[in-house]
Amino acid sequence: MRYNETPIKGVYLIDLEKRSDERGFFARMYCREEFAHQGLDTQFLQANNSASVHKGTLRGMHYQLPPKAETKLVRCIRGSIYDVVLDLRPNSLTFGKSYGATLSADNRLMMYVPKGCAHGFLTLENDAEVFYLVSETYSKEQERGIRWNDSRFQIKWPFAPSVVSDRDQAHPDFDPAHHLNEFTLQRGS
Repeated sequence: MRYNETPIKGVYLIDLEKRSDERGFFARMYCREEFAHQGLDTQFLQANNSASVHKGTLRGMHYQLPPKAETKLVRCIRGSIYDVVLDLRPNSLTFGKSYGATLSADNRLMMYVPKGCAHGFLTLENDAEVFYLVSETYSKEQERGIRWNDSRFQIKWPFAPSVVSDRDQAHPDFDPAHHLNEFTLQRGS
């Protein structure tokens, strides 16, 4: 695997190293030793699969607070998506910055999303399917979200979404005092 650094510290765009022959190819999409050598989280507790029927479906921007904060390893296995990571780590030099990249079944790129970052994606074609590993189990109590079009962050989506769930549409705009206080309180527990 090739670990490509992004403008956000700790976020990587991972390219699979394919070994090809007349049958096709083989590639690892996860290796505990390699991830540990890169200083990445190696404990994945859950695997999730998401399918979106329509082009323009937006899912995000989701995250969980400590102690249930999650690292994600995201790959598009059918179609294509525009995958976005938003840094919400209070002490990060890139706090409030976002990074996006196209992940597709064809390019086989993966996005490594560290704890403390919100994550979301926009489908670029019909019938897109995403597979991702997470380092924590789902926690309704710790689950949070930021509105995908919060003007504070000005995330550059390739186009406006046409399908957004009521839940994702209802995420609040970012409130620094509330968010930082909530993050700090949860971190200390």
